[in-house]
This record gives sequence, structure tokens and C-alpha cells, in this order.
Amino acid sequence: MTKKIAILYASVDGQTLKISNTLGSQLQKSHHSVDLFPVGAFDGDVKAYDLFVIGASIRYGVHDKRIIDFINTQKTQLDSVKTAFFSVNLVARKPEKNAPDTNPYVIKFFKTIDWNPTLVTVFAGKLDYKKYPFFDRIMIQFIMWMTKGPTNKNAEIEYTDWKKVEEFGEQLNGL
Repeated sequence: MTKKIAILYASVDGQTLKISNTLGSQLQKSHHSVDLFPVGAFDGDVKAYDLFVIGASIRYGVHDKRIIDFINTQKTQLDSVKTAFFSVNLVARKPEKNAPDTNPYVIKFFKTIDWNPTLVTVFAGKLDYKKYPFFDRIMIQFIMWMTKGPTNKNAEIEYTDWKKVEEFGEQLNGL
């Protein structure tokens, strides 16, 4: 059955967009109609979609405020359709923190909002120090040092498990 699917995303460094594009392509191959929106660009009706997917990255321990505002503003509409949420963060590079019920950012996120999507997952992001502005690089290096991650200023490591992204796409396809 062909579905109309929206993917709304907030991406700081591009990895959440890359994941959103991958999911969109996968769903289109299953003959679904997919609309991709950066946060702030969606001005349609959530209820016009069979499935509404929201993806957000973490920066300094929080998801993009615009995603939170969107969810709070559109809660009634989101509750009337099937929904999914995915978080992209570097903490998820650790096996013990790569599930919705073990990832501290996802746990904190759902404690601060009143929304229960149909499906939730978390993906590890990408670390690319050369891409970050000076202040962000220093802060992320400090956070990585505290969490025993790589701190080499030339490090570029994609932690995203693309098989897990594909499996999430299959789950979305089945909703």
C-alpha cells in the first residue's frame, strides 16, 4: 500500500540530513510518496500524511529547539497519525547508549515533552573536527575527552550504523 510520508529534520552538521535522505530514498523504493522538510520549512497539514517522521541531532546536550517547538505546537495533529522519531548523537557510538531506553539524550527529550511517537530510535552521528567552527571543536573535544572519545583535531569518524538506518526504514515501511 502506497503511503504519503513526511520527514522533518533538524541537522547541524549534515548527518541527520544524510540519514533523512537515506530513509526517504529507501521509502521511495517501496513506492511511497516522501516529502523531506528541514525544520522551519514545513507549513502543511500533518494530518495530510499517513506517517510523519521527525529526526533531530544533538548539540551541547539538547535537540534543536525548533523540533521541540514543532512537536509542542503540532502535538494534536501528530497524535492523529502514525509517527516516528530518531535522534542522532555521538553518545550513541557506545553500544550501551545506542537504544532509545539507554541513550541519555533521548530519555531526557521524552521527559521534557508530551509526545509518544509510534516508533523511536537513535543513531550515532559523525565526528568531523575539521568541519566545526573553533569554539564548537574545542567544546566537542572536551566532551569527547570526558567520555573517552577521540580528541585528535583531524579526526573524521562516521559512527552511523547504516544497517541500523536501513532496518529503521524497513520498520517505517511496515507502519
